[in-house]
Amino acid sequence: MSGIENKSDTQHVGADHQLSPPVSWYRRRWILWTSVLLLLLLAVIVSLVIHENDAKAAAAKRALAAAKPSVTATAATATKGSIGIYLDAIGTVTPVYTSSITAQAAGVLTAVHYSEGQFVQKGDALIDIDPRPYQAQLLQAEGALEHDTNLLAQAQMDLDRYRAAWARNGIQKQLLDDQEKIVLQDQGTVKNDQGTVNYGQVQLSYCHITAPIAGRVGLRLVDPGNVVQAAATTVLVVITQVQPTTVIFTMAEDSLGQVQARMRQMHTLPVEAWDRSQTTRIATGKLFTIDNQIDTTTGTVKLRALFDNKNGALFPNQFVNTKLLVNTLDGVTLVPTAAVQHNGQVAFLYVIANNKASVRNITTGVADGGMTAVEGINPGEVVATSSFDKLQAGSPVVVSKQAVPVNPAGSNTP
Repeated sequence: MSGIENKSDTQHVGADHQLSPPVSWYRRRWILWTSVLLLLLLAVIVSLVIHENDAKAAAAKRALAAAKPSVTATAATATKGSIGIYLDAIGTVTPVYTSSITAQAAGVLTAVHYSEGQFVQKGDALIDIDPRPYQAQLLQAEGALEHDTNLLAQAQMDLDRYRAAWARNGIQKQLLDDQEKIVLQDQGTVKNDQGTVNYGQVQLSYCHITAPIAGRVGLRLVDPGNVVQAAATTVLVVITQVQPTTVIFTMAEDSLGQVQARMRQMHTLPVEAWDRSQTTRIATGKLFTIDNQIDTTTGTVKLRALFDNKNGALFPNQFVNTKLLVNTLDGVTLVPTAAVQHNGQVAFLYVIANNKASVRNITTGVADGGMTAVEGINPGEVVATSSFDKLQAGSPVVVSKQAVPVNPAGSNTP
């Protein structure tokens, strides 16, 4: 019996062992779920940390942006318009006429009629030389002319009588022929006397010197009482025409074809005269002519521009800068030249939109009169024209209508 019971017990125990899972399986399952939970918890923690760091960074960025001071700058609006293409050169104001008057009659100066710097018209009295010696010489010549004229008249009357007598066969033919020659001789004498009279009149006219041209008189070079000699090199007075006047300037021979082609189209080209510093335009004129040859030593050709110079701004022999307009570009975008900045070979602008600055690379073209033609920006956009040492991309900007003070270095540009 006991043997049978033991056997059944053994079988029962074996059956129980087969129905119940082993303890290691529960342990592995518990470890798996615990790991999953830990991983989830770790992911949540990491996510919370990242979110908190992002929030802190955003807050720091907002704080930095809020703490960043605004830049005060002047601004201008890009416009659409026209701009001229000019050839720049240096030139000299050259009067059309300059008269250096010398004495053509010898004598004592009796009067000086002009004032220094006076504007005179053609024919105005300038200087008088004592005319009495020349008046006496003219009187003698006139007397000789009158005497010889009467002799000629007497010889002519005798000739008329001889011809009448010869017609009646009252005289010999020789007497008539001799009288005809006497008349011819007297005619020559009268002609010689007339020439002497004319010469005396010319010499007498030299005693009263008048202005040969209209212009401005220079400084007084002689005074009454001075003795002058005929055909001497001493200049008595200098007159320079100032209205109109011209400017002679040089241009590279490479530009000659462009100017000639434009001249054939327009017949004349505008020319501007600027001061030495090229900050003030003095006068506006037109191209008058081009020289007939190129200077081979410099590779340049001379041009002459004509100016009416009604205000007298152009002074003889004055140095000026000239600008010859050879073409005009229409419909281009223009910005102030002061707004264009450079970073090496790259040109850029600070564009202001929504009170913030941004950097815009551009391509520059022709510049004139403080404006530059550019590509890469649209008309109507606002660009900064000062405070470049403080501006950068994203800078808040306050636009000022007044000029911004320069930095300690003395310039608004870095």
